[in-house]
Amino acid sequence: MMWSIVRRKVASTGSSRLGQSIGRVRPAAVISHPRTYIADETLHIRRGSKLIPNVRNQGCYDNSRPVRNVVSYFRSNESVSMWSRSFSSDSGELVEAVVPFMGESITDGTLATFLKKPGDHVDIDEPIAQVETDKVTIDVASPESGIIKEFVAKEGDTVEPGTKVAIISKSSEVATHVAPSEKPPSKAASESAPVETKVEKQMPKAETTPKDKPKVPSTPPPRPSASEPQLPPKERERRVPMTRLRKRVATRLKDSQNTFALLTTFNDVDMTNLMKLRSEYKDAFLEKHGVKLGLMSGFVKAAVSGLQNQPIINAVIDGDDIIYRDYIDISIAVGTPKGLVVPVIRNAEKMNFADIEKEINTLAKKATNGSISIDEMAGGSFTISNGGVYGSLLSTPIINPPQSAILGMHSIVNRPMVVGGEIVSRPMMYIALTYDHRLIDGREAVYFLRRIKDVIEDPRRLLLDI
Repeated sequence: MMWSIVRRKVASTGSSRLGQSIGRVRPAAVISHPRTYIADETLHIRRGSKLIPNVRNQGCYDNSRPVRNVVSYFRSNESVSMWSRSFSSDSGELVEAVVPFMGESITDGTLATFLKKPGDHVDIDEPIAQVETDKVTIDVASPESGIIKEFVAKEGDTVEPGTKVAIISKSSEVATHVAPSEKPPSKAASESAPVETKVEKQMPKAETTPKDKPKVPSTPPPRPSASEPQLPPKERERRVPMTRLRKRVATRLKDSQNTFALLTTFNDVDMTNLMKLRSEYKDAFLEKHGVKLGLMSGFVKAAVSGLQNQPIINAVIDGDDIIYRDYIDISIAVGTPKGLVVPVIRNAEKMNFADIEKEINTLAKKATNGSISIDEMAGGSFTISNGGVYGSLLSTPIINPPQSAILGMHSIVNRPMVVGGEIVSRPMMYIALTYDHRLIDGREAVYFLRRIKDVIEDPRRLLLDI
């Protein structure tokens, strides 16, 4: 069908011009410039066309070569086709796995690790690699189900959204992949190995030292002087590159120290009433809301009350201006194996205890398994850091830029306290507030911390708003 179309086309448009051009050429003549007599249609001539005998009988030359050579060239070159068409490979169509969009504020990341190997089968949307960014770890998913043919990028490479990571074949056949550095040993090398071992075994017999040669006593190594330091050997040290998340945390915390006028104030809180409230209603709370009642929700509600009473702590410096926020987004610092992340509880002033506990539980799980997104950590007007879960008794937290203050919680320890003129044992917690002294004065900082203390020691104040 296709040859009939070509023959009709050549017969209608090209044959007349081709005949006129050939008629003007003398036999055995030399054409001054290459390919004068060849029409556009002749570029698609393959074996079986009727145009080839007509051209060959004219005896025309192209580049000082007879047409019979040109015809023999077309006959030998079977790869010439009438038009190009893309076909899939024998092993199936190939698709590319690329780095996804990582967020508006993130332009690149580091290819941390591959979760699969070449030759492994993957399902659609199954993660095959992980990319570490300044804030989160992002999975590179397979666009189709198939077999991983090869990896285009390497671990440790800096990649951008859209960068090719792997090539996946839709075929179900497992392709064997041999890395360049893992080439199988050649037969000659395998045969030469036993010969070398035999020679090495015979070498000690040939090199025999005479028995009468006197032994030279080896001189002991000089002892190092007392002034030389005894350094551990380098073999006992390990050098591991920093992750992008750790680099980002280090940079932000150092910028916080260099920019802010950091000052910390402390107080202690009697946890008796809050712990009693939790103990009495934890079962009913779990039955109704499906989540456990913790202490963090009480501190979030106390922080909301303190920020409403002292709005300057919820504000931030921007150049020569002060930005007051009419919303309260509280960041909760969560320590993960990959680094510190701070998911944000949005509009905490509108949430009750149950809503806060559910949100904290959801964000903590995402932060731990690495599935938390950029949007869930963006923003935040105030941060709460709970070092008490690790046993910290007292610390000075560092502000999370661009915020202006951070509340530090610590472990609960029974200490002797004077209550009603008597010494009794009470569960006490030290709390700390680090603030930017450029914006917040000591008066506002102490009032804020006192509000936290009052609400925690008597949660009924939250109901009465006093």
